[in-house]
Amino acid sequence: MVVEQLLGGFANIFTPFNMAIFLIGLFLGMMSGSIPGLNGTMTVVLLIPLTYGMGPITAIMLLSVIYVGAVYAGSISAIMFRVPGAPEAIMTTLDGYPMNQQGRMGEAIRVAVFSSAVGGIVGVIILILFSPTLASWSRTLSDPEYFAVVILGLALVSTIGAGNVTKAVITMMLGVLAATIGLDALAGTPRFTFGIQRLTSGVELIPVILGVFAVAEVLKQIKSGGQMIGDADDDAGSSIGSLRPPLHYFKRFRRILSVNSIAGTLIGILPGAGATTGALFGYTFGQRIVPQDIRERFGTGVPEGVAAPETANNAAASGAFVPLFALGIPGSGTTAVILAAFILHGLTPGPSFIADNQSLVWTIFAALLLANVMILFMNGPIVKLFTKIRNVPQEILFGLILVFSIIGAFATRNILFDLWVMFAFGIAGFYLDRYNYPIAPFVIGLVLGPIAESSLRRGLVKASGEFVVFLQRPISAVLLVVAVLLFTIPLLQDTAVGRRFLTLGGDR
Repeated sequence: MVVEQLLGGFANIFTPFNMAIFLIGLFLGMMSGSIPGLNGTMTVVLLIPLTYGMGPITAIMLLSVIYVGAVYAGSISAIMFRVPGAPEAIMTTLDGYPMNQQGRMGEAIRVAVFSSAVGGIVGVIILILFSPTLASWSRTLSDPEYFAVVILGLALVSTIGAGNVTKAVITMMLGVLAATIGLDALAGTPRFTFGIQRLTSGVELIPVILGVFAVAEVLKQIKSGGQMIGDADDDAGSSIGSLRPPLHYFKRFRRILSVNSIAGTLIGILPGAGATTGALFGYTFGQRIVPQDIRERFGTGVPEGVAAPETANNAAASGAFVPLFALGIPGSGTTAVILAAFILHGLTPGPSFIADNQSLVWTIFAALLLANVMILFMNGPIVKLFTKIRNVPQEILFGLILVFSIIGAFATRNILFDLWVMFAFGIAGFYLDRYNYPIAPFVIGLVLGPIAESSLRRGLVKASGEFVVFLQRPISAVLLVVAVLLFTIPLLQDTAVGRRFLTLGGDR
């Protein structure tokens, strides 16, 4: 039955018109993800009006394929320029960019492409086989579980701060603080706006990311006189340009590929979590399941540090379609925009949507699977294309990055204020990096902070202000206990008082 329905979905794609639209969508998604400052959400928003003259199947297929392409391709600019082409690629910068500076850009992109494709394929397979079950499971979760999951994610920041957990926690809390700027989500009153009208809508994620990563890195390179892209060329092998994927990566990254594909899909089905959250969890999960010698080198340029977030974020992108189809609740920012396209075409997602719209749903499943398979076999040509960037003079490269960053920051809301936000956070990111304060925990706090606050406060409202509700539900209680342990132990190990306390505890 599943095979027949999936074949029917492929039959809908392999018509001349739909196949052309599919290829255009995949190309647009990859380009929007790989160009600094642009992203898949923006591209989907721009193309929604153009889909009005299309049939629902063609329109939703186009937007879904753009999403997949953008989530994958965001890793390219993250690796080459330390500029996440999409928020989902934030964690890829931590090891992908150091690999680039070590002259291993081609290897980093190969790992990213391969891991993205495998994570996406596994995510789609899980989606195809278990979407009704996953939808039923997601309906049993409530705000206490969402809050506990996010707190666990924030606690795992201690892993990213390996070597200086205290500084990592400080920057994470600054990110959470920045996330509170704007209107109170429940009360609707302004907070920490200091009378600045533009801050009532909060601090936009895209300008902040472009600031702390792109602008800060350009300032760093200009000051140090270094090079953004390494001189060495690791791409002389005969495999470059080949359509044969690097199958030996299955063995090398088998733990990461298996664990993060499943974990990313499960995180993706949480309403509002999306691929960005999947990448955050994927990186920390990956660091904990690799051998000790590799774990200690996360953040310095190890391929496992690229494979972990890329596997998880692409699996989460597939999982985000579960709450969209079954609950009418977007699983990410881009699927929220796709939900608007559903409404435009007279479609109403909900519990009976999959059963009532099988032709559409199975065409989307087939399109997601085909897109990820094509990315897997395009590994070699993609690496060959983008490694040519090495030939661009540094001065031109810095200028192009700043231009694209300015365009991306302005295009988010079309207001000049976001440019000032980008440059302000760029300067802040430059000084944080200069004094060895990690940037990634700040972005993690900024992304997960609003989810944690809204889940916490909604849960308290439903429980009449009783905090005990978070411990009465088994899943949330277990996650919170694990989060406390994961957070406090590394933090204590990172301080003199904590080390003395742990030593005394071990002597008793």
